[in-house]
Amino acid sequence: MTTQKQHWENVFATKQETEVSWFQEYPKTSVEFLELFNIPLTANIIDVGGGDSHFVDALISKGFSNIYVLDISANAIEKAKLRLGEKAKNVHWIVSDILDFVPPVTFDFWHDRAAFHFQTNPKNIDKYVSIATNAIAKNGYLILGTFSENGPKKCSGLDIIQYTETSMSAKFEIDFKRIKCITENHTTPFNTIQNFLFCSFEKI
Repeated sequence: MTTQKQHWENVFATKQETEVSWFQEYPKTSVEFLELFNIPLTANIIDVGGGDSHFVDALISKGFSNIYVLDISANAIEKAKLRLGEKAKNVHWIVSDILDFVPPVTFDFWHDRAAFHFQTNPKNIDKYVSIATNAIAKNGYLILGTFSENGPKKCSGLDIIQYTETSMSAKFEIDFKRIKCITENHTTPFNTIQNFLFCSFEKI
């Protein structure tokens, strides 16, 4: 049986960035959430499941100095490093399953577009919530993007869990207050539409 890590290493070894459904040339929604909270440039920011996403490019271009990118796939991280060239030295790269992650710092901004919804086991979902809760500073922000109830039921051949504003909020209601949720259609490189839910929370 292929493990999660083997699956993702293979995806990033065999496909170009424009050959995967989640590709975005510019992560407009993620950047809009970042700007909404007026995050200081010295803030600790992590992109969970960031892979070879272009969110890190946007963070660097805006002048953020404490950027962390975590992904289960070393191949994904290497692709991002190659794309960024010299700028890659300004980023803390972490190859890890999020469920094994021991945060080296507390984070002011935790961003996850389309990684959380791959946690389908209730125990693993709880573990993710626990890791994120402990890793985010008081008054820090959590931004989660998942497939909505109108989105796909699978991604990259793997099952996912669809979320609604209510069901996502319920996972984080003990330690966070919800700030803003939106749904949006993401157009894939194959011209198909995926409906996403994005929610932002503040640690209390």
